[in-house]
Amino acid sequence: MGTARGIESRVLAHEGFELVLITAKPVMGKGLLDVLRGVLSVPIGLWQSLKILQQRQANLVIGVGGYTSPTMLVAAALKGVARVILEPNAYPGLANKAVAPLAQRIFLAFESAGTSFDKQKVRVVGTPIRQEFLAQSSKHSDSTQPKGRHLLIFGGSQGAKAINSTVLEGLALLSERQPELTITHQTGEADLERVTAAYRARSIPAKVVPFLYDMPAVLRTADLVVARAGAMTIAELTACGKAALLIPLPTAIYDHQMKNARAMEAAGGAIVLPQAELSGMKLVEMIVAILSNPARLSAMQSKSLEMRRIDAGEVIINECYALDGSTA
Repeated sequence: MGTARGIESRVLAHEGFELVLITAKPVMGKGLLDVLRGVLSVPIGLWQSLKILQQRQANLVIGVGGYTSPTMLVAAALKGVARVILEPNAYPGLANKAVAPLAQRIFLAFESAGTSFDKQKVRVVGTPIRQEFLAQSSKHSDSTQPKGRHLLIFGGSQGAKAINSTVLEGLALLSERQPELTITHQTGEADLERVTAAYRARSIPAKVVPFLYDMPAVLRTADLVVARAGAMTIAELTACGKAALLIPLPTAIYDHQMKNARAMEAAGGAIVLPQAELSGMKLVEMIVAILSNPARLSAMQSKSLEMRRIDAGEVIINECYALDGSTA
């Protein structure tokens, strides 16, 4: 269940899943008019959610935060349907905190998020990820051979213009310092043409795409990743044991991406580069410092892999069966 404007409208169709639409609008970080529209959309979304639950004869609702989930959780509570929430970030969002009193279980990816919820309901399980990420264990780089590295750059589902621009700013230096480096760069739709032209102009071997659908396959080819620090990104990086340079989205509500990134950095699997300190030269220097030091790269990959949780989906499913009075 989601909205037509969300990323789910594109990804779910591609993956073969049905998307049921409701009316919901964001309010956090918005102006007065948008907040008013968001508030007015709540009764409409609640009516639609109640109707969906009735039509689908739902036994369970899983809320994952964001502005689309609260009305469905409220509807589930009104109809006596089992309900749980999943909070993948190190700092929980307002939506999940608001509906937490209605939830029967609260599944967390980070221990630090537990202070915002009823301890009796909390289960720290990690973030559920697709099995494709676990089908093949991470292949660490050859610790004796720094050549032929592959760099993956992506900025979330819609790309990140700030990261794209910084990479292009340092492209000449990166090519000079790492001439054998190959690159996969996910740009987002809006920036595809500009980034593609820049690589082509410098004859740098790169696969430039607007969106990455097969992230498990792409991640397995990477030695180092430059990315934002969304909860799913952290989960996928650690599942594959990838070293990362993380550039958290500075406008993320509650600065939750920085908190996610710092957790991975503290574990030794990543280095955080705040966007305010971003420059082409600095980014290139950090990339080169890691890729040209095989021992450091291997250590970061190992620390990343130590963070992974591979059983989150199974734990959540078993808990949900128990709530429903069924057995797995």
